[in-house]
Amino acid sequence: MRREANLAAVKPYADHLDDGLMQMSFTLPVPYSLAARQAALELVAKMGVERAEVVHSQRLADGYTHFVMFGSCRHTVDFSVLQSEGFDLQYMSEEEIEAYAAEYIVRPVVVVGASTGTDTHSVGIDAMLNLKGYHGHHGLEGYRSFAAHNLGSQVSNQALIARAIELDADAILVSQTVTQQDLHIHNLTELVEMVEAEGKRGQIILVCGGPRVSNELAKELGFDAGFSKGTLPHHLATFLVREVVARRQSR
Repeated sequence: MRREANLAAVKPYADHLDDGLMQMSFTLPVPYSLAARQAALELVAKMGVERAEVVHSQRLADGYTHFVMFGSCRHTVDFSVLQSEGFDLQYMSEEEIEAYAAEYIVRPVVVVGASTGTDTHSVGIDAMLNLKGYHGHHGLEGYRSFAAHNLGSQVSNQALIARAIELDADAILVSQTVTQQDLHIHNLTELVEMVEAEGKRGQIILVCGGPRVSNELAKELGFDAGFSKGTLPHHLATFLVREVVARRQSR
């Protein structure tokens, strides 16, 4: 008979329920050696991992060693509380979004997006905005309820904001893929400050996305929402039409 998971005390799962088994990989700035192996074992023990094993280690360069570890996590999380705190959003389908926008917004929602700063990667912004979209889902260009403007990559924050003001945009969408040394945080923070300096923060919905962007980080930086890996165009579209309606109703 299959055991049911205790949602108040969830642990990682591998061979059987609640075994806590998990795999980790990381690099330490230490020379490849037995001492390096022991350092990795002590580190994961401090993280609450029991019966840890080094299943693979290798020298990356002078003074750097990469590890793949396996062990059992002693900690748990209360998933039942998280379920009740509104983390899981109900997304509308493309057809539902079109119907919702036609009823409550009427005009197209204007969205201006770009990969900003020195970021040359446009795959994320293209997936959200271009007609082709991603994984069988149209980007916002494919919706009657949106007027999407994709400015591409390596666009300065100043140019993006200027275009948004020119088009009287409802929302600005920023994609950030290059994140070394937290460049994305600096760039995103600068954009929010520039929008505020233009006196447009209350009128423009700010959304950011990227591999290391979370909704929590986005809000901490001053954005209205953040989307990370696994986001599909209708997820973004659902948020935008609901946010446009919510702002209209609050005026």
